[in-house]
Amino acid sequence: MTAELASLIDFIRYGASRFSAAGLTFGHSHDNPIDEATHLVLASLHLPPDIPPAYGAGKLTAGERENVLALIERRVVERLPVAYLVGETWFAGLKFKSDRRALVPRSPIAELIESGFSPWLDERLVSRALDLCTGSGCIGIAMAEYNPTWQVDIVDISEEALSLAHENIVFQHVEGRVEAIRSDLFAGLQGRRYDLIVSNPPYVTEDEYAALPGEYRHEPKLGLTSGADGLDLCLRMLDEAADYLSDEGLLIVEVGESEHALARLLPRVPFVWIEFKVGAMGVFALERRDLLEHAAEIRAAAARSAT
Repeated sequence: MTAELASLIDFIRYGASRFSAAGLTFGHSHDNPIDEATHLVLASLHLPPDIPPAYGAGKLTAGERENVLALIERRVVERLPVAYLVGETWFAGLKFKSDRRALVPRSPIAELIESGFSPWLDERLVSRALDLCTGSGCIGIAMAEYNPTWQVDIVDISEEALSLAHENIVFQHVEGRVEAIRSDLFAGLQGRRYDLIVSNPPYVTEDEYAALPGEYRHEPKLGLTSGADGLDLCLRMLDEAADYLSDEGLLIVEVGESEHALARLLPRVPFVWIEFKVGAMGVFALERRDLLEHAAEIRAAAARSAT
């Protein structure tokens, strides 16, 4: 059957058909089998995602055919995310290295980066920014790429994730403006202040993790789960962030499906839930002054979560 496959389009179509028939789960940068197959085929051939349509008729060599078919089979049998299979993915229009040391980049925060965080930063001067729980480094590195005047710190507790983040710093040529720091949230950042703190921390509940499809089992659990309600790290962050923000500083955090649990837990805190092109995505913005005003209730909630 595969002997009849010849062109780029043939292999993309074949891969999409195999992925659909196998009932794979899509959620690592793509939400459908066609985009997944396109990513796999083009990346395995070292071709960009925006390749002109005319190249779709291009024929694969015998070696390329063998490699692509093997990757398609591994995606189906092992349920490995495509980004791990080909070693790369795209985030905010930039290519990043991707492997099992960190989650596959997929945050809606990419849209904020590409839009210049408008309107949140329209009247705000930013010189230092922080990407907390950075994983592969994609958010912080993308912020630096889109904002050449910013100094950006990227932080994670995982040595493995930071090793990948270091590689991505070099890959994107931002060594002079991005510093990778190993730290348990803010613990290693004493004396540093930021005009903007952005974070996509772990926020999956233990029950949710137990029900996740096989694709997610290949990612480090440390990057996914955060206690029974998914809010352990977020609450610690809310409790400590004011000490690391400048006077007019802004905190932006993704909590995904834990949005409703957070709103119920802290009903008086004026979270602003950001709307994206596809609607709400569980990302909030909060001013430093609001963190200070509601510090007592935030601390109480964080303390309850820690027990």
